[in-house]
Amino acid sequence: MDIQKYIPPELTNKFEFDSYGHAIEILTEAFPEEWRELRECLQKLEITRDDIIQEGGNESPIPKKFDEVLYPYGWKEIKITGDLIVKMYPRRANQRGRFSNEPFDQKTIVGYIDGHNIDFVKNKVAFDLEWNSKDQTFDRDLLAMRTYFDCGLIEVGIIVTRSEDLNEIFKTTLDNKGNPIMKKYGASTTWMGKLIPRLKSRRNGGCPILAIGIKKTCMKE
Repeated sequence: MDIQKYIPPELTNKFEFDSYGHAIEILTEAFPEEWRELRECLQKLEITRDDIIQEGGNESPIPKKFDEVLYPYGWKEIKITGDLIVKMYPRRANQRGRFSNEPFDQKTIVGYIDGHNIDFVKNKVAFDLEWNSKDQTFDRDLLAMRTYFDCGLIEVGIIVTRSEDLNEIFKTTLDNKGNPIMKKYGASTTWMGKLIPRLKSRRNGGCPILAIGIKKTCMKE
């Protein structure tokens, strides 16, 4: 697929894009307003040295840069919970394959869906940012998105994380103690190299996902 058909050069210069399940086509054709707002957010993203040396993973200043653009447009962080009601219908007497219209018993599984949250949701589009968490966080994110998708709450998801070429910046940037910050951005944290294999193995289920990697060109001198 020619990703540049859907994404302007000013964004492909700053980010890498990988589309699964026709996510980019769904975004551009079915949700043009949401896609415009996300493009604006990505285009405005600038990362400074102070941003990347601060501790705190997703509590760093970088997620707040997304909040500042998307919250005014009505994007919201959402958590869902849900119970599963299982009803048992008896077969009608002497009518194999035909069942009563009324259940004879039912069971409620409380908390069958519990605690799945996504950073930003608007009009059936979900958006998560993972800057520097443990890579297992991707499993949680993909499970949340496939659950929202299976419940009919979203039609497409976007996950933004670090691209590999940011490592060049991390190796040459020193923290306040004079050490390269690459130590805290290790291989077992959230970056595209940990997300793409999970998408290729379809851990997103049937939910289309657009994976976006932040390149070093987002760094502000």
